[in-house]
Amino acid sequence: MITLTLAALALILLVAFLVKELWRPSNYPPGPKWLPIVGNTPLVRKMAAENGGLLSNVCDKLSETYQSSVIGLKLGRERVVFGLGYEDVKDILCNEAFQGRPDNFFIRLRTLGTRLGITCTDGAFWNEQRSFVTRHLRLVGYGRQAMHAQIQTELNELLEVLEARIEQPIWPGSILAISVINVLWTIVTGTRVPREDDRLQRLLQLLQERSKAFDMSGGTLNQLPWLRFIAPEWSGYNLVRRFNKQLTEFFTPTIEQHHQNFTEDKAVDDLIYAYIKEMRDHKDASVTNFTDVQLTMIILDIFIAGGQTTSTTLDLAFMMMIMRPDVQEKVHEEIDNQLESNGTPHYDDRHTLPYVEAFLLEVHRFFSIIPVNGPRRALTDCTLGGYRVPKNTTVFMGVRNVHMDPEHWGDPEVFRPERFLNEERQIVNTERVLSFGQGKRRCLGETLARSCLFTFFVGVMKRFCLVKPDVAAEESDMEPSLTLKPGITLSAKPYNVVFQPRKRTEMNICDE
Repeated sequence: MITLTLAALALILLVAFLVKELWRPSNYPPGPKWLPIVGNTPLVRKMAAENGGLLSNVCDKLSETYQSSVIGLKLGRERVVFGLGYEDVKDILCNEAFQGRPDNFFIRLRTLGTRLGITCTDGAFWNEQRSFVTRHLRLVGYGRQAMHAQIQTELNELLEVLEARIEQPIWPGSILAISVINVLWTIVTGTRVPREDDRLQRLLQLLQERSKAFDMSGGTLNQLPWLRFIAPEWSGYNLVRRFNKQLTEFFTPTIEQHHQNFTEDKAVDDLIYAYIKEMRDHKDASVTNFTDVQLTMIILDIFIAGGQTTSTTLDLAFMMMIMRPDVQEKVHEEIDNQLESNGTPHYDDRHTLPYVEAFLLEVHRFFSIIPVNGPRRALTDCTLGGYRVPKNTTVFMGVRNVHMDPEHWGDPEVFRPERFLNEERQIVNTERVLSFGQGKRRCLGETLARSCLFTFFVGVMKRFCLVKPDVAAEESDMEPSLTLKPGITLSAKPYNVVFQPRKRTEMNICDE
């Protein structure tokens, strides 16, 4: 009798569990049925494998199948909604209801098991920390002449590196990231690091390994976190733990050195000194959010957000120069006509180089290196595209879908910078280029990224002509390709280009 009762109770609990697992909220966005525990994870993985390994391609297929720009899934045990149309994405970016961040396994694993930093936090804590960082970045020169001067310094060193490799095949992506990371390092720590310093190489390698291991949703590890006990290496769990440990060890000596050398007057020298001053001002408070761990997480956020996206975009811009010689010719012509031959480019020059600006906008639009952006968390029960989004649902944005919408762009598959220029050669049509987001969570590093992109690109194009090398048969895999490598950030496959010195002539040709 007891056995029968226990069996009946177990059956009831099993049925209740299955009902809860399989229950789909009323008016939830359309999408495939999900399984208990794993949800739609197996289906998404299968579809991704069949569609270039990209989550954005899976979203495209589901949107086509269910005839909806809003798709509802369950990944693992987490409800997930994708907004793919422009109005959906704009609503997610700007609606207060979607300004939260998920509190899931991957988010906490990313920040040492906590919810710290800026990128992955929300609420009062996020407001306090972001406001502080924004304010003090300005004090140490962010967005001002000091920042632009530092970018020009890195440009000059980059040009020296390229000069030493003239006429030699080189993949730009192998040297660009160090220039960008050194700008970030200077803003955060107050000093630049010589290019040959192995610390930069180690930091770059860590960032690259991380970006390749997951997609924006955190991948299978986030959806099925119990896999860390069964397959810690395959799931990426060990990789993230190594990444966290090594990055913490990477930044700790610099933070400790700043503590030892701190004086009140140094609080305007760099971000770390400014944060240490704030920590000391709060040392008598019973509860404070200003700690060494939080400082480490803020630095981590800055380098994760800006360490690769800018250099990857710049790498793609150079790739298009050899894939589209006609565009390169127009870039050279405008630079030659508008800039002095012996000056160093500055971000302010963008006002006189509209075609270059249009070209960089088209690089952002055409490649969408973060095709699915987010994640956000619904702070309340709300709606998206007419569908119900329950509180605490994770929400993603299909930025690539907006950038490749044929109804708006007409020919989105064509790389055409002129789409951003009117008849008076003024920049137009930019409201749907969402690489830096919109609203209160708009990218904190946008000014830095745009300045680096413009200054480095113009500086290199002013000095060099980019041509394809004479490719031997065994090197054919180094040809440029529009098919990008998947990961949290999409990136160009390695390709070779030859940097040739230019002559500023009416014919606008390279040295032979």
